[in-house]
Amino acid sequence: MSAKNQLKGLGVALATPFLPNNDIDFAGLKRLIDYVINNRVNYVVSLGTTGESVTLTEEEKHEILDFTVQTVNKRVPVVAGFGGNDTQKVLHQMDAYHFNGIDAILSVCPYYNRPNQEGIYRHFKTIAKHAPRPVIVYNVPGRTACNMEANTTVRLSKDCPNIVGIKEASGNLAQVAQIIKYKARKDFLVLAGDDFITLPGIACGMDGVISVVGNAFPEEFSTLVRAAMADDFKTARNMHYRLLTIMELLFADGSPGGVKYALHLLGICGYHLRLPLVPPNVQVREALQNELSVLRQPAEPGSIG
Repeated sequence: MSAKNQLKGLGVALATPFLPNNDIDFAGLKRLIDYVINNRVNYVVSLGTTGESVTLTEEEKHEILDFTVQTVNKRVPVVAGFGGNDTQKVLHQMDAYHFNGIDAILSVCPYYNRPNQEGIYRHFKTIAKHAPRPVIVYNVPGRTACNMEANTTVRLSKDCPNIVGIKEASGNLAQVAQIIKYKARKDFLVLAGDDFITLPGIACGMDGVISVVGNAFPEEFSTLVRAAMADDFKTARNMHYRLLTIMELLFADGSPGGVKYALHLLGICGYHLRLPLVPPNVQVREALQNELSVLRQPAEPGSIG
């Protein structure tokens, strides 16, 4: 099956559960993986930003990937995060892993260095040439301080057949539309990287989303995505507004702190994070608990929200 078909719809950027002593909570990770798969997500992404990958050792990353592949057991595709701001280091990291059971690679735009567009292009072209799996590039200027412009993405879609798509988290729908209109290959995936623009993004022609919210609310978010992709925008819009307050709260005091606290309330895993991240403040935690109670109540037929 092509990447276009495998990686459409709802992908979830898995959180990494930790124990109070900072060790990885593999039992919690298993519960999380089973929870999202049982609630209709299309694929999972391991070692993304939501997984706190920058705080993990290389050994821990390999352990998490192996455990994730084993737990998923071919029920859905698995995407692995391999990215950074040192091109050669990313190549070495890919060389050090076997990639058994991994279907694609997610690679973030270089951060901190602030390369120009030519530097970004050459970085991803080098990674794509070296990568043992298809690559999805990831543009998230809110975290990297560096926006990959639409013409750079279009150029990569033309010149790099192993780059099969982009996770586009600029929040700029005009940029999204430019990529969709001018991409060089019809099967080049354009995925939302921002939960808030999933609905308008799919309306513009995006192929789905790699979601944070889907960790805690996979069934609801899957309903939104599936409806939007089927052009049932009434259903999708109603679910978007039903989830809007919880989405705002999940990001109100840092991510993935918010979604980890929601997962704690759902009994899936704890809400421990590795420094420099800390849990959300008490006001956000109380608001999340209250909103979760609201979401557990059936929605009124035909209502928005």
